[in-house]
Amino acid sequence: MGFLDRFKKIETRAEEEIPLPEESGLVQDTLLQALINNKKITKNHALSVPVVSSAIDLISGTIAMLDVYLYKETIIDGKRKIEHIEDRRCTLLNDDTGDTLDGYQLKKAMIKDYFLDKGGFCYIYKNGNDVKSLHYVDAESVSYFKDIHPIFKDGKYIVHDKSYELWEFIALLRDTKDGIKGIGLMDEISDAISTAFENLLFELQLVKKGGVKKGFLKANKKLSEPALAALKNAWRRLYSQNTDNMMILNDGVTFEEAGNTGVELQMNERKRGLNDEINKAFHIFDSYDETVRRAIMPIISAFESALNKSLLLESEKDSHYFSFDTKEITRGNIKERYEAYKLAMQSNWITPNEVRYLEDKEELEGLDMIPFSLANVFYNTKTKEYFTPNTTSIVKVDSEGNLTVEGGSK
Repeated sequence: MGFLDRFKKIETRAEEEIPLPEESGLVQDTLLQALINNKKITKNHALSVPVVSSAIDLISGTIAMLDVYLYKETIIDGKRKIEHIEDRRCTLLNDDTGDTLDGYQLKKAMIKDYFLDKGGFCYIYKNGNDVKSLHYVDAESVSYFKDIHPIFKDGKYIVHDKSYELWEFIALLRDTKDGIKGIGLMDEISDAISTAFENLLFELQLVKKGGVKKGFLKANKKLSEPALAALKNAWRRLYSQNTDNMMILNDGVTFEEAGNTGVELQMNERKRGLNDEINKAFHIFDSYDETVRRAIMPIISAFESALNKSLLLESEKDSHYFSFDTKEITRGNIKERYEAYKLAMQSNWITPNEVRYLEDKEELEGLDMIPFSLANVFYNTKTKEYFTPNTTSIVKVDSEGNLTVEGGSK
């Protein structure tokens, strides 16, 4: 059985798109037409909505500016040691990728596709086990074959009619269930983005018309052909953006404003909450710390997992890991974090060395002690010994609970 028989090809169909303002001519009732026709919002449409573009730029730009480091964790004599490894892979991720995009642009482009498409993709060009360069691939250029087996999931990526193994790509996927294709946030909140986009079109339409309200003219008597032609020309100039928005009505001609349509009224009411809804979907809050915790850190974690999966050799996966340097974005709440560590150590459930481990620092001799408030007794979690400094005695507890006292006064 050939490859094409063993794998199920996932096909995507191009749906009719809503034209951008410069393409549409901003015909009247654009919003109503789009809602009735249920047309699909594209990435360009979504990014033309200021709140969407701002949210994605904030998240992608914040993460893209962070450097990625490679660490090696070893355990020697029961002690954890964290070692910072200088590696070409980090240079590719942070600076020169070997492609036309630099490290910042690569990470930012992948995160934008993470939100707006099936995922962010980066091809890993190797010579044997050596990574030579990293190449961003637009998600729109990536299709895939997917194994139909629900347990032993597998597949291949297709770029320009050439198939690639999954491990040849760094795949940053959002809300994926198969590890091959993600679900963009745009698909989940398409209604809100579509409404915001159409709201933008409607506002542009009003600007094009100079902000003049819709209405009709009412004449008490029939107008002559020259008078009717002059009135039409004046009306056309009134709704033109390039001329003065003024017209003089002939005697007996009055203007009556047309009432807002139901769609316009709903749009004006809906607009008040659209920005808040979209910001909530991106987890953008007024609090910077809250935004970092809920919008940025989960994507950093997903990015790190993708790097560990695809950029590490199998022989490295037990001891090495990639990690973003988040000090730049957590500097604002570093006091809060250190106070939490202090409280944890005072509560005697974490050691200073465990704190150092959380901060990607190697262990130091003598910092595995947990202090007890009673007579300053210290308990070593590794040797299971109690040490009392003021008596210089060490108490050992065996598996049966028997005590053995060494040194100190009896």
